[in-house]
Amino acid sequence: MVSARVLEYGLTIPQFGILEALYHVGPLSLGDLADKLLVTGGNVTYVMDRLEEQGLVYRQRSDLDRRVVEARLTDEGKALIERIFPDHARFIGRVVDHLEPEEQKELRDLLKRLGKGLAARNGLPEPTDEPLPDDGS
Repeated sequence: MVSARVLEYGLTIPQFGILEALYHVGPLSLGDLADKLLVTGGNVTYVMDRLEEQGLVYRQRSDLDRRVVEARLTDEGKALIERIFPDHARFIGRVVDHLEPEEQKELRDLLKRLGKGLAARNGLPEPTDEPLPDDGS
């Protein structure tokens, strides 16, 4: 259901994940992106290549450590995610709106635990508990 919705935006789930992460967190190293999305570095490279071809992201060497390559949104990428994210957030809200607020909190907590468990199983750093900014809806 969610993947079909993301496809309506003309993106794959991994593409949407990268755009969303860069939008909410800002520039990230390719390694940090892989950790955050619980995917391999090779997967991030492949998805970044496709997003770059579409003019939505670009790579830039870090000012702090020239060995590190960061992913950044282009103006076009930022405009796209700013346009589609609020609709996506409302869609997810409608998916869970039949749950009581306490059940929604429990679901968030369980999904966090699942993400952390998967990260530990695969030898990746734990996903952060950074909250996403409120989209205003």
